[in-house]
Amino acid sequence: MWTVGADGAALAAFVRERTGRPWSEVKRWIETGMVFVGGERAVAAGRRLRPGEAVELRMAAPRRREGPEVRVVFEDAHVVVVDKPAGVSSVPYEEKEAGTAMDLVRDAWRRQGKPATSVPLHVVHRIDKDTSGLLVFAKTKRAEKGLASQLRAHTVDRTYVCVAHGDVGPARIDSELVADRGDGLRGSGRFPGQGKRAVTHVDARRRLRGATLCEVRLETGKTHQIRIHLSEAGHPLVGERVYIRDYRGTPIASPRLMLHAATLGFAHPITGAPMTFSSPPPADFTAVVQRLEL
Repeated sequence: MWTVGADGAALAAFVRERTGRPWSEVKRWIETGMVFVGGERAVAAGRRLRPGEAVELRMAAPRRREGPEVRVVFEDAHVVVVDKPAGVSSVPYEEKEAGTAMDLVRDAWRRQGKPATSVPLHVVHRIDKDTSGLLVFAKTKRAEKGLASQLRAHTVDRTYVCVAHGDVGPARIDSELVADRGDGLRGSGRFPGQGKRAVTHVDARRRLRGATLCEVRLETGKTHQIRIHLSEAGHPLVGERVYIRDYRGTPIASPRLMLHAATLGFAHPITGAPMTFSSPPPADFTAVVQRLEL
């Protein structure tokens, strides 16, 4: 807040002198109601000020973006690793879908004052919309090719934690997944060579009430692989909405799908340096686990 001196001045000239900003910017402030004289909004740039009047510039506070945010875990010139919240698509699945992980990365850049649109983001892999956890994007074509080759060679380390219905034991699940197993859902095909091979390694971490906290390692990475394999084994994930129609037990209520991408490891696609990242399950995940503890 400033006080007008003995000689007075035109409002725009007074504000410009105090702020050092261009005439066009000062006039815009005044015309959009951001300048107050004596506590009253003043919208006339040429208004003559009287000695002793108080002039105040009220800049609008930056709006906080409502909704989910991603946490940038690591970033350099070639890759960006983020921790995605549940309920956010990795990439757009519909033409005008907004609020995806790719969008949220750019939002994070804007908050940091970085260029948000000039840097490309290349999709390397995805995690389900209802799954939380670690996700990597490439920022250069060279990095994209390097990471894609590691995924094809099954050398990317991807470990998940999940909560599955029932008493789950250690298992290696190997099947060929098809887009429609005959009932409209993705699943394991009945005949050899019918689909794409998928291998899932399951270990039990802790017994819960009516469920098991599991650690799952992906050897391959097919769409909904963990959800399908555990469901077909008789242990659909808690919070599952799709692959649960064959379950004979009573589904456990959960506000979210209990699946979290906890670790991600790969060789840096440019330098070859080993990169390993971890993400603890978020609060909404741990709250369900605590509720089910024996």
